[in-house]
Amino acid sequence: MTTLRAAREVFGFFGRLAWKTGKTRVFALLGLVPVALAVIVRILSHGRTGDMAAVFTEILMVLVLQFYIVILALFYGTSIAAEETENRTLAYLITRPVPKPAIVLGKYAAYCALMFGMVAACLVPSYFVLNAGRLGDLAVTRAFLIDLGVLGLGILAYTAFFTFLGTWLKRAIIVGLIFGFGWENIIQYFPGSTQKFSVVHYLKSLLPYKPVTGGGGRGVALLLFRLEPTPPLAAVLMLAAIAAGFLALACWLFRRKEFLPEE
Repeated sequence: MTTLRAAREVFGFFGRLAWKTGKTRVFALLGLVPVALAVIVRILSHGRTGDMAAVFTEILMVLVLQFYIVILALFYGTSIAAEETENRTLAYLITRPVPKPAIVLGKYAAYCALMFGMVAACLVPSYFVLNAGRLGDLAVTRAFLIDLGVLGLGILAYTAFFTFLGTWLKRAIIVGLIFGFGWENIIQYFPGSTQKFSVVHYLKSLLPYKPVTGGGGRGVALLLFRLEPTPPLAAVLMLAAIAAGFLALACWLFRRKEFLPEE
């Protein structure tokens, strides 16, 4: 069986299975927090639409970009290899004619699709609630689609990195927490090229970073403080390289490493 064909079969199996787990239900409920905040903001605004787009950006940046997708990618990415050894199901997978890299690729694709679905499920209602009076504005719709695309790239890059950590380290969750909520939050405020040693820098480089103005201007001055953005094309290519590079390393390690039951 070829690696690509096997990866498709693994994708289908784990794609159906992942939606039924308790972990997915918990994270799906967590995704309702931005929606609840959007409803509260809408009620408190008394129907005004002036800065609703700016408020939506605040919710996006704070809760989704820097927390929700990171926590999703951390727990799903590190579990790609770990859950097979902890549940002692790896032996059953590798006794079938399934190349080891196909297991990583299939589960990675399945979990990324799952995470994107959960992120979209929390962003779309927030968008409609906050922009109820401007749904015909093509600029608002375009900005929303850009936001969703950026988050999709973030899921691919973060999940690939955490998949690599989960394949390499025994306690990958701890290292992942330090990276995702320590390094990524601190390094982005350093001036100069130091910012480029983080995933979030390239994600923010793809988002609007103009100061907030009246009438629906977009931008988050505090969170984009000291941002020296990379050109959009270079940022997309860098995120793609991060995803492809760490995923390739994870596949290589998973193929070569001996996973013992006691681990």
